[in-house]
Amino acid sequence: MCPNPLDLNKAIAIHPAPRSDTANLLDFDRAGLRDYFETLDEKPFRADQVLKWLYHHGISNIDDMTTLSVTLREKLKEKAEIYLPEVESGHLSEDGTSKWTFRLRGGNGIETVFIPETNRGTLCVSSQIGCALDCSFCATGRQGFNRNLTTGEIIGQVWLATKLLAENPATQNHRITNVVMMGMGEPLLNFKQLVRALNLMLDDNGYGLSKRRVTVSTSGVLPAMDKLKEAVDVSLAVSLHAPNDELRTQLVPLNEKYPIKELMAACQRWVGTGDRKRHILFEYVMLEGVNDQPQHARELVKLLKGFPAKVNLIPFNPFPMSGYKRSSATSVERFWKILNENRIVATRRKTRGDDIEAACGQLAGQVNDRSKRELKFVKPRFGENL
Repeated sequence: MCPNPLDLNKAIAIHPAPRSDTANLLDFDRAGLRDYFETLDEKPFRADQVLKWLYHHGISNIDDMTTLSVTLREKLKEKAEIYLPEVESGHLSEDGTSKWTFRLRGGNGIETVFIPETNRGTLCVSSQIGCALDCSFCATGRQGFNRNLTTGEIIGQVWLATKLLAENPATQNHRITNVVMMGMGEPLLNFKQLVRALNLMLDDNGYGLSKRRVTVSTSGVLPAMDKLKEAVDVSLAVSLHAPNDELRTQLVPLNEKYPIKELMAACQRWVGTGDRKRHILFEYVMLEGVNDQPQHARELVKLLKGFPAKVNLIPFNPFPMSGYKRSSATSVERFWKILNENRIVATRRKTRGDDIEAACGQLAGQVNDRSKRELKFVKPRFGENL
């Protein structure tokens, strides 16, 4: 593990605990901030100015918003604040991946990861403290669940990562071009806060990202999938991990409530029937001897045949007492060939950041678990020989 050369406390001021009598300006998207300024008897366009200070200039001090009058700044300091998570630690992987732990109110911590590539820089953002779901192969799910993140805590990860990358001599040339809601938590179980944060990522007065460069990953919360399509135009990834109900329910217990047939119907609704070229990315974690056999690949072909889909074959990243092993290179290659021969577009993802536990499925943070989920894991779920 490479130490992060950045002095984190110097780069980002540590903010005091949030005040209960004020609004956090990071909790508002443009529409919400305009409404807020109206409650202050101020013109709505002031909201656009504040958004630019927050996200274009990375300002976290109201006094520094010099296009606002002194009177308005004083009013804002009385009525509002800019509250960011506290930077607890940062790690830089040998492959260039960065991971940060951000401390939240209540003593909880979340993790956020940046993955640099040749033509892009992808930030993996968390939406919950822990996860309300219970996927058996995921370290985040193993930690249990505490609460949903606020909009400010979601967009604050983007704000902090932008600042930290720029301040770190080892990463100052890295830029965030893509955001994936694939960190800790199930995004669609935090719907309202998620949508506001997505709006800020897409807004020209926010981060101005392309709608095709912002992706929400879900395990299949079907009612919210339909709502998301109507609320905001982003890309969608579905955590599939198995081609049949029996196996998927073992891996992703949510499947018992929303089985594959209903999930695929919701995916078809997302894609639509018009001229718009939508596709869905299906994520598939490869587990040795569990879901990586030729018959599983053939079932997956049957399930996705004719559907505008891409499949991302993801190496399993081990964690203590998971009960699983990563599929061998031979198994992954065999699986990929079956998909490819049947014209299913598939990619084989490389593991990034596993030396700092920043890889897919490894994010854990510090969760004051209210679900007591860890008590269930006294032995591997599928037996010692997996």
